[in-house]
This record gives sequence, structure tokens and C-alpha cells, in this order.
Amino acid sequence: MPNLIHYAIPFFVITVITEAILTVKVKLEDYEFKDAYTSILMGLGNVFIGLFTKGLTLGLFLFLYEYRLFTIPATWWSWFILLFAEDFVYYWNHRIAHESRLFWASHVVHHSSKKYNLSTALRQTWTGGFYTFIFWLPLVFIGFHPAMIIFQMSISLLYQYWIHTELIDKMPKWFEAIFNTPSHHRVHHATNPQYLDRNHAGIFIIWDKLFGTFEAEDEKPVYGLVTNIETYNPVKIAFKEWYNMITDTVKSKTTFGKRLLYLIKPPGWKHDGTGTLSTDLRKEWEEKKATN
Repeated sequence: MPNLIHYAIPFFVITVITEAILTVKVKLEDYEFKDAYTSILMGLGNVFIGLFTKGLTLGLFLFLYEYRLFTIPATWWSWFILLFAEDFVYYWNHRIAHESRLFWASHVVHHSSKKYNLSTALRQTWTGGFYTFIFWLPLVFIGFHPAMIIFQMSISLLYQYWIHTELIDKMPKWFEAIFNTPSHHRVHHATNPQYLDRNHAGIFIIWDKLFGTFEAEDEKPVYGLVTNIETYNPVKIAFKEWYNMITDTVKSKTTFGKRLLYLIKPPGWKHDGTGTLSTDLRKEWEEKKATN
């Protein structure tokens, strides 16, 4: 099956330019072109590296497909089931990317911009494709053909493109109740304490509501990271967290077991308790809200 992301590149270019014009002319705000340029470079790097990683992933999926439990035919009902099954897998992949530093090391790239627009959707990892595919392995063993899985993964990414904007306020209530929207995803990209590690949905927001990670947009979001990466250099953005994580793991003066926890624990975790975790910031916010 074709790689939909490649065919969508002209659409990405047109919509990013259109949004930039509307931001300046309609919202009367400055558009951060340098930040957008960095995001586009990150996106192009992701597409180039993806030519290699997606080939490896497909090859591994095809190999493991021989050991599937069932054979699910490519019919209308199997595509319908896969729509929800793949989105369910994406939710847990995305959630764990915020709860485990090893996966955050690649995902942090997408959150590194302090702006929120369509170009931010293009700011993608250069390293995640080498190992995050493991979350989709159950779909292979269940019996979905690897080509179907990878095609549905592309559909999910295409859907998530349009929700990276501030030009759309709210969708109709019924749509907001079921699907991921710009409002829901603005929360996900925000550093406001009540918004941290919330709304991990891909297409359907129902998973966040079901598993207790949903937060509605209330106050104006502040975008970026708890500790921002102050650079527009795409190479530094791609690998800075990997460097920091490996440094903490190797050089921390503690036991070998606790060193390994730097790979497993959430971003910000320190073996001596000096780190600032997003969960701690949210807990502090909840305590202040309860006392006010």
C-alpha cells in the first residue's frame, strides 16, 4: 500500500502557508517563521529516515505475521475494527511516551516547540521509528496484515495533522465528545500544571475519558516543555534528551539498578528525589485548587 504521508506533503505545504497568512492577517499575531522552519526540517528528516525504518518495521511485521493466531481478511468490517484497535494501541504508545523516559527521548521532539500551529505537527522524531513499533506487534499476532496496520498508522497521523492549530476554537459538542480535536490537543501540548500528561488520544478522545487522562481546555495553554530546549538546531532537538538520559544513566552516583531506572521512570525522575516530575506539578496544582 502507498505511504499516504508522502502523498500528503503538498497538502502540508499549502496548509502551513495558509495558516501563517491567517495568523498574521486574522489573529493579528506574529508568526514564528524560524520555529516553523525548524519543524519542517524535523519533518523532512523524519520522512527521509522513515524510508529506512518503515522498511525494517514492515519486514519484521511480515516475518512475525507467519506466527499469527488468526488470519483477519481485508474486508470492510476488519478495517472498521482496525480503526479502533490501532487507535487504542496508539493511545498506550503515546501515554507511555510521556511516562517512560526511554520513549520520551524520541517523543520530546514533538513537544519542543513553544508555538502551536500546523508546522508543529511536522516536528517529528528522527529516532522513534527504530523501536516504538513494538506497541503495534499485538495487532500482527492477532492476525491483521502488516500492510493494513502500517496503512492505518498513516491514516492516524494524517488525522492528527489538522488538530495542531489555534485557528479552530471548538468543534460541535458531539464531535468533541468522541474525537480528538484542536481544543483537546492544545491541552496535550501545554505546560500548564493541570494539562500535563493529558489527552493522549490519536483519533478518538474516548480512550482518555475511559482511562482517566482527559482534561478539557479551560485556561489558555502555554506551550513547550517544563524545561524548554532553547535552540532551533534540529540536530540538537533530535538528540539532546538522548544525551541527557544516557548521561544520567551512566554518570549518576548510585547503584546499577537505580541507574537503569533513568530509562524506565518518567522524564524528570532523579534517584535522589531532586527532579521535578510533571505528575508532581499536577499534584501541587490539584492541592492548591482543593484549598482555594
